[in-house]
Amino acid sequence: MAAKPRIVILTGAGVSAESGVPTFRGSDGLWEGHRIEDVATPRAFERNPALVQTFYNQRRAALKNVQPNAAHLALAELEKALGERHVTLITQNVDDLHDRAGSQNLMHMHGELLKARCVVCENVCHWDEDIQPTSPCPFCQRTGTLRPHIVWFGEMPLYMEEIETALYGADLFVAIGTSGKVYPAAGFVRLAKAAGAHTIEFNLERSDISPEFKEHRIGPAGHLVPTWVEEVIQAHP
Repeated sequence: MAAKPRIVILTGAGVSAESGVPTFRGSDGLWEGHRIEDVATPRAFERNPALVQTFYNQRRAALKNVQPNAAHLALAELEKALGERHVTLITQNVDDLHDRAGSQNLMHMHGELLKARCVVCENVCHWDEDIQPTSPCPFCQRTGTLRPHIVWFGEMPLYMEEIETALYGADLFVAIGTSGKVYPAAGFVRLAKAAGAHTIEFNLERSDISPEFKEHRIGPAGHLVPTWVEEVIQAHP
């Protein structure tokens, strides 16, 4: 019986797009009709907190209308079959579709829509409704101090130490539905390659970092990922 590989998987907007979650950044460079500078930076929140809160309140509410797709479910099944120690899932997505699909060893490196963070006491809490100016922090009880628990442009992604440890220990690195435009995530494949991992890219089309990958599978994640997961599970019963 072949030893179970240590698999690190990175997912991007392309995975959730198949569930109907907007990829935010359009061909015109706008996020849902807004400039990134107006809704996705710390300065934007300081300048116009009402606009930023409304933007993310709408994104949070929209999650109630989408469901995990076959790719989300297959990745959760892979973790269940091989065990949490062998499958690490890193997502750039801020939705909760991987969570709902059942993935446990999961790191939301860009934050989560269904969490809020207090800018005063810095505690993080689950939050599935609108954040209002009058919403009190559940920890310090101050009002007007909650912000979306989202990593904005200019802020450091979450779990970077844990992610680097996983990448340096990977036998296989897989990127699914990523554009290869956003760093540091776009550089993960190089770290995994340096550690000797085999690398696979799943995407609708070649990305900016496709040349870094050893293997490519082109097409919808909802079709390709379940097939690949079945291959891995059969190879490591």
